[in-house]
Amino acid sequence: MAGYPRVWPRSLVAAAVGFCVERGADPVPCAEPVLTGLREEIGAALECAARWPREKGELPEPDRAHIDRVIAVLGGDLLAVRLGVGWCGLQEWFAPALAVLRSAEVRRRHGAELLSAISELEAMDRHGLRPLRYAAAILDEPLTVLHRPTGTGYEVRIGGIGDNFQLHTLLAHVLIGGGHLPGTAPAAEAVRPAVDPAPATGPSGVTAYGSFDLRAPDGGTIRNEGLPADVPVVDGRRLLVLDHPSYRRSWNADRYFPDLPGSAELLRVLPAEEARAWFARTALDG
Repeated sequence: MAGYPRVWPRSLVAAAVGFCVERGADPVPCAEPVLTGLREEIGAALECAARWPREKGELPEPDRAHIDRVIAVLGGDLLAVRLGVGWCGLQEWFAPALAVLRSAEVRRRHGAELLSAISELEAMDRHGLRPLRYAAAILDEPLTVLHRPTGTGYEVRIGGIGDNFQLHTLLAHVLIGGGHLPGTAPAAEAVRPAVDPAPATGPSGVTAYGSFDLRAPDGGTIRNEGLPADVPVVDGRRLLVLDHPSYRRSWNADRYFPDLPGSAELLRVLPAEEARAWFARTALDG
């Protein structure tokens, strides 16, 4: 599989690899050529944008229907073909990339490099890169979670969580549902879409309800629309503060990635002294 040919069908080979991963092939060896190819196409798309003449107006939509025009404007040579394919064919790499990024080991090995490659092109807002960014940024690590109203603290390992709506639901399930915090735990039907190992086959129609405000150690809001990776790192550990809910909020209980179940496991309840020490690292009183 290594060394895909540097021509248009590379994306078709990647799609075949992604198909195999979805049906049980090991994603770790498959990830290298898929994600390397994706990064190369991102680089080609960026160079295409840099070389596009201003007098020609805005670059066409990144779609194969426009590739002939892009190639012609860029000069019609082999480089123009390469850049045109990068701009117009990039989205064909998304499905195989998302297939291999379901693996925590793949994310550990390749996530940071892929995020770096994505950032500049995503700023152009032309290719719909959010799903790739969210997938590459998924955390598989412990969080230190502080509950401001009770002054208590917890160590929770999370994995496979696609956004903070899902994180919010699972923290409430583990901490309130587990009897560690006061409040109303999420209903079982609201938790199920977040953790079900089976791929989601369509909208669940279930509503989840918020239990907290999610806050950064400096007191700033961490939005449910964001990612667990938005939780700041303090002294080598991601530190999240749960506060009183400032208003009643609700959302669709479906997870961001239908094929990727999330998890949140309570590793330990922090001793009171340790919890106080973590609160002392925040701008919030415990």
